[in-house]
Amino acid sequence: MKFTTALRAEARRKIEAMESADIVVGIPAYNNSPTIEHVVTAVSKGLKRYFNGMRSVIVVSDGGSVDDTREQARNAEIEPWVERVVSIYRGVSGKGTAIRQIFEVAGTLGARACAMVDSDLRSITPEWIRNLLRPVTEGGYDYVTPYYNRYKYDGTITNNIVYFLTRSLYGKRVRQPIGGDFAFSPKMIKYCKDQDVWQTDVGRFGIDIWLTTTAIVQKFKICQVRLGAKVHDVKDPVSHLGPMFRQVVDTMMVLMDENAFYWMKVEGSTKVPILGKVHSQEPAPFDVDHATLVHRFKIGYQQFSSVWKGFLAEDNYKQLQTMARLSPGKFVFPDELWCKVLFDYAVAFHSWEANRHVLTTLMTPLYYARIASFINATKEMSNREAEQQIEKAAETFEDLKPYLVERWRTMSEELAWREPGRINT
Repeated sequence: MKFTTALRAEARRKIEAMESADIVVGIPAYNNSPTIEHVVTAVSKGLKRYFNGMRSVIVVSDGGSVDDTREQARNAEIEPWVERVVSIYRGVSGKGTAIRQIFEVAGTLGARACAMVDSDLRSITPEWIRNLLRPVTEGGYDYVTPYYNRYKYDGTITNNIVYFLTRSLYGKRVRQPIGGDFAFSPKMIKYCKDQDVWQTDVGRFGIDIWLTTTAIVQKFKICQVRLGAKVHDVKDPVSHLGPMFRQVVDTMMVLMDENAFYWMKVEGSTKVPILGKVHSQEPAPFDVDHATLVHRFKIGYQQFSSVWKGFLAEDNYKQLQTMARLSPGKFVFPDELWCKVLFDYAVAFHSWEANRHVLTTLMTPLYYARIASFINATKEMSNREAEQQIEKAAETFEDLKPYLVERWRTMSEELAWREPGRINT
């Protein structure tokens, strides 16, 4: 079933009765009863404190929570003259559809700016709302991304895949391409809302990387804003990130196909402005099951190595064979090898005509291996020192981009040669 709108009839009537608003702040939510009240209240205080005099609307876009998320969102204390809409969205299940609903509200009300914050935040303050929205309302920016202080093992998909690929492919140093807390101009909202992507993984967890990639490729004006420490519900990469990993990575790979005309010509990278005051707050550490990460890689090697051998360059595969014999304490996945493995995988994804999700699933043990290696390399480091290691790896991805371009072009030529109706001799 194809959904032409994410707004249910009751929510649409309520929005249309408002007629207009200056600012919309959306909160995608699903089973977030422990935190949603705090998030709604903090957003409300930020709107009152920094945007007093503007008509503001908070939209809680819920995925059908089975706890008390919607009830607590409706009962949260908010400032006078800040309005609130709490509604279950229509469409495929996922964060992307929640954002589609928020975009529809902002578009219907003609908002001057729209922000979005995660519903599991414990560290959000009213200043987050100021920092996110002012670059749009006062600075002329179209897309605002977060710049956090994060614990070195938080955001493993970002730190080991998404940042590296976004920077090396598209040439922009957006540190948190899938950070979750963003702001948008009306121009960007209209462009995104009108795209026919909402029945895909973009409607699920792929939305954040789609937004960032779209903003870069379509040349919207982008900045980053300091938000301090991001404290939220911890997602252990061993047990919590399976579907998210697949949907984010699948979306990145599809976007690589669609935007090859753009990134094939990009060399190096440029800084993206970082606005706002420096926050010294350090995020709290948490435990990661290192031994299980290594174990899952080794099990994956036993099960999938023959498939890996089919799409990895020969030397890269041989190095994985060596890694499979390492003990957890000595486990290492070098930056250069990780880069080439990801590039090999991207080329393989480009060449597969069906069941691409299966290929991403087969990549998951390699992702676990990379995290395990990063933990070994940084366990005695501070968050700042670990960040320096991430930057060093990002430079490796830029340096090795010609490896990707050459393999991609070769595969594209082979695919063109196999096109239906072409006579191959």
